[in-house]
Amino acid sequence: MEGKKHKGFIPVVTERVSGQMMMTYLPKGKNAKVVAQAIIALLLPYKEMVLSITVDNGTEFAEHEKVSKALNCQIYFTHPYCSWEKGQVENTNGLIRQYCPKKEIIDELNTKNIKQIQYKINRRPRKNLEFKRPVEIFYKFVNDKVAFAG
Repeated sequence: MEGKKHKGFIPVVTERVSGQMMMTYLPKGKNAKVVAQAIIALLLPYKEMVLSITVDNGTEFAEHEKVSKALNCQIYFTHPYCSWEKGQVENTNGLIRQYCPKKEIIDELNTKNIKQIQYKINRRPRKNLEFKRPVEIFYKFVNDKVAFAG
């Protein structure tokens, strides 16, 4: 997720079944090396559970092999201009935009509470989950392997 005038970047990773979301703030934009490090850092605690990651074709994912190797998972790419293939991530970005509006630059000031934003969104009941919270579902099957989208 990118800020106004391409200032600041928030990589967002969601687990497909539960909708559990993880994110972090990257002040220098979406450099492929930095994005790869961020994704690895977000998912490393769940390394044994990660089966696959689906990403779009942006240059920020040029280091996908590094991520695949570090997390021992498969990386899949969506088709160009087919954002619906990662619909859950797009929906989650919309939820994040309630806290970081699109018309604002994403910077340290409006992302200082990024983990608090993540906490709130993961504890929000979802209609598609029969009004359960993503965090409830995620930790019920955390011992199984899961697939992520970024």
